[in-house]
Amino acid sequence: MKTIKLAAITLLSVVALNSCKKEDENKLSCPKGVESEKPCESVKGENHALLVIDMQNDFCDKVEGYKPTLPVTEGTSVIPYINKLVQCQKFSKVVFSKDWHSMGHVSFASSHEGKKPFETIKLDDGSVQALWPDHCVPNTKGSEFHGCLDTSRKDFVVKKGTKLEVDSYSAFLDNNKKDKTGLDKYLKSQGVKEVTVVGLALDFCVKATCIDAIDFGYKVNLHLKGTKAVFPDKQEAVIKELKAKGVTVIE
Repeated sequence: MKTIKLAAITLLSVVALNSCKKEDENKLSCPKGVESEKPCESVKGENHALLVIDMQNDFCDKVEGYKPTLPVTEGTSVIPYINKLVQCQKFSKVVFSKDWHSMGHVSFASSHEGKKPFETIKLDDGSVQALWPDHCVPNTKGSEFHGCLDTSRKDFVVKKGTKLEVDSYSAFLDNNKKDKTGLDKYLKSQGVKEVTVVGLALDFCVKATCIDAIDFGYKVNLHLKGTKAVFPDKQEAVIKELKAKGVTVIE
């Protein structure tokens, strides 16, 4: 009887140990932020919304068990800073945007015979379209928010670039500047007057979102510690352009 009890105890111990190992394996290895950083302290004003732009797996450079198709260098490193802002109770609303491109999208190099990612083409309306690797295809791992991103407070999610024939960098408008995403309508319905913008990437979707927010009449703040650029050498010029438009850049 003692031998049977001992064997049972040993078996339970092995099962428990394997269970703990599996839990450890499933835990995400999330980047650690700087403890002294307190971005919430800079948040002022009422009717203030946080806009978290495109923090999806395909844009983050470190995603466990997945190879991002369009990773922004050090993109994952801004997540702890963004999470602190998401948890900041001074924001009346927290909004997340998602790139949402079906296969065959105009921005995919694969949609244009003989073209490669990072080349450009001229569209029928005369506008220039940058070409990218296939990314953020609906209902794929790449379109999901990064697992380390705090999305517990998610008042509104705006999907952009949903039409095959037109891209959408901004969370407010398609690139043709004609078709709205619904974000402006939502923010105005909630009485929002001011927005703080973070996410990926500074020189494309974050920049476009900031500019359109200004044009729609919002006071706009950009936290540099909450964003990274696809092309870091363009960051200085982007910041200069945004400041000239009236964006408050918080370093």
